[in-house]
Amino acid sequence: MAVPIVHHPDYTVPLPHRQGFPMGKYEQLIKLLRREGLATAHTLHVPDLAPRWWLELAHDSDYVDGILSHSADEDVMRRIGLPLSPQLAVRSQAAVGGTVLTARLALQRGIAANSAGGSHHAGIGHGAGYCVFNDVAVAARVLQAMGLAMNMLVIDLDVHQGDGTAEIFRGDGAVFTFSMHCQDNFPVRKQPGDRDIGLPVGLGDDGYLEILSEQMADLLGGPVPDLVFYNAGVDPHAGDRLGKLSLSDDGLARRDALVIGACADRGIPIACVLGGGYDHDAMVLAQRHALLYGAADRCYRGL
Repeated sequence: MAVPIVHHPDYTVPLPHRQGFPMGKYEQLIKLLRREGLATAHTLHVPDLAPRWWLELAHDSDYVDGILSHSADEDVMRRIGLPLSPQLAVRSQAAVGGTVLTARLALQRGIAANSAGGSHHAGIGHGAGYCVFNDVAVAARVLQAMGLAMNMLVIDLDVHQGDGTAEIFRGDGAVFTFSMHCQDNFPVRKQPGDRDIGLPVGLGDDGYLEILSEQMADLLGGPVPDLVFYNAGVDPHAGDRLGKLSLSDDGLARRDALVIGACADRGIPIACVLGGGYDHDAMVLAQRHALLYGAADRCYRGL
């Protein structure tokens, strides 16, 4: 089975962004996936922009209006770390629309992967850390509103804690949030999720994968969720500027295969989102992110 890949041309837009935000990786990634034969006319899907009512299922209406009307104040945008513009608003709506489509395709086909998304620092009434709207949270709420899925599991393996996701779903028995991250890293103040595993600085492949394997067995050993959202950030990589963990390329690939394989073995649909990754070389980042799509392809072709 070919793994569906969701991509929108507005994932890469000309923003007067801070130098630290690696906007070029999205364009480089889709080019690389095309060269590798993973992104084709058959596998690629273009999402619609998320409408306002979707966004307001997870975010305060005043915050949503500030972004969509381009009127949010400087303090709001300073926390996000990107300047407000019409292009940023469109890009943010495209990423959310992409994760909603990814989730729907995963429910139909068992797996799908967005080539953006994973904006897990965006909370109920704010954005943060380059995250404007929390695409996974919105997608979960949209699926519930449409009656497509009710009980969901978020597996967040970005190196930073998924604090916004934890905040949005706190006390919600239908969506379980799991974040495994570097404890000594952004955000300084963690938001308590359903299960948080804070890892020590410098933990390498073997230690990381041993802990993850134990956690996956426990997370999937109980009631089966309707859908898993998987944030596959590559910032745990040893070469990442913001990471502080020490995973190799092989470690990342084994991590992705472990998560995807565990869901496939249990027949649980999985929707994958890109997550974080920070390097001055966009192609280096694209190659790290591409490991996810390769692992998904091998798993679902039985290789």
